[in-house]
Amino acid sequence: MTVVISGGGPAGMMLGLLLARAHVEVTVLEKHADFLRDFRGDTVHASTVRLMDELGLGREFAALPQSRLGDMELPVSDGRRVRMTDFARLPAPYNYIAMVPQWDLLNLLAETARREPAFTLRMNTEATGLLRQGGKVVGVRYRTRDGEEGELRADLTVAADGRHSALRQDAGLVPEELPVPFDTWWLRLPRHPEEQAEESRLIPSFGTGAFALSLTRNDYFQISYSTAKGSDARLRAEGIERFRARIAELMPRFADRVDHLSSMDDVHLLEVRLNRLRRWYTDGLLLIGDAAHAMSPAGGVGINLAIQDAVATAALLAEPLRRGRLTTADLARVQRRRRGPMMIMQRLQLMLQQSFFVPVLRGSRTTAPGPVVLAARHLPAFRHLVSRLIAVGPRPEHAPAFARRSPVGAEAAQ
Repeated sequence: MTVVISGGGPAGMMLGLLLARAHVEVTVLEKHADFLRDFRGDTVHASTVRLMDELGLGREFAALPQSRLGDMELPVSDGRRVRMTDFARLPAPYNYIAMVPQWDLLNLLAETARREPAFTLRMNTEATGLLRQGGKVVGVRYRTRDGEEGELRADLTVAADGRHSALRQDAGLVPEELPVPFDTWWLRLPRHPEEQAEESRLIPSFGTGAFALSLTRNDYFQISYSTAKGSDARLRAEGIERFRARIAELMPRFADRVDHLSSMDDVHLLEVRLNRLRRWYTDGLLLIGDAAHAMSPAGGVGINLAIQDAVATAALLAEPLRRGRLTTADLARVQRRRRGPMMIMQRLQLMLQQSFFVPVLRGSRTTAPGPVVLAARHLPAFRHLVSRLIAVGPRPEHAPAFARRSPVGAEAAQ
């Protein structure tokens, strides 16, 4: 049996590699010419680092440009900070989150997958709709960047084409939208030479009606600025001078470099969405990752969940595909396995919104809630739980036996 995957993001590329290693004929369609795009999610969580080792890619992954994400700290009322996580106390060597440019990770997966005879990657090719026969999805319609249109038939079509999935729309599947009170704007600011040795830590800054966070990258700071949903037109109308002042007010340490933002073109909107499908599949079609459940950027867990979806999909479907006996019941098994972890993380994100983000946006809070501060200060088990949920996830998936290659040793992942 054959598989076509729409979308060459982390879920699509991982699933393509795994199915090819199971000797299932698989084609991944990616609409862009390369993977090089700014402000994509770049966190590679501990369970994914372990997965790379299981696939025999630990050494290659460790060679990618990367840094380790430090613990999350929140401001408290006495002007100090409280540490919310303790990643180092997770079982070694998979006790950290790596910051890796997503294009480097995707290039590694693509290069590895191309070594499998059953794998095909078609860049500059966008899946635009579904092919149907007798009520069953039997492939996709596609369009290349040159305008060529065609059809690609497959026994299984997988939509891994993100939160604006064209295949989901064509299938008539409408996600349930959950309330999200904020949007996020991404930007980058330079790192000074004397800052190169700084430990990367997650320390959000809360202001009146807005909050910001800096991520330490190899040679720059990646900044997220969040305020009330629907504010993009207003922020752009106010202009870059006012936006620079907003960043400097929230994060005074960056006041000396906000002039590097030359215009609002340097500020990129992420329209935050939190949603989920009631049903991830129809006959011949399966949706995974953001196409099935868009996540808020809170905790940076979306990529990890998408990759875990891909691993579970390959583990559950490879054998039915090889035998030519794939049924909708098999597709339902994927949803049953992955829906629980997704629901847990979405509920946690909703709780985080209500306890942190909504009060900040209303101007009624600029520090962490008291009960959270007490738990973080006095209950190590609380910090461990938060660390595990973020870095590992509620149900981490392991590489299936057919996809494993000789491990490179734990030291290669450190």
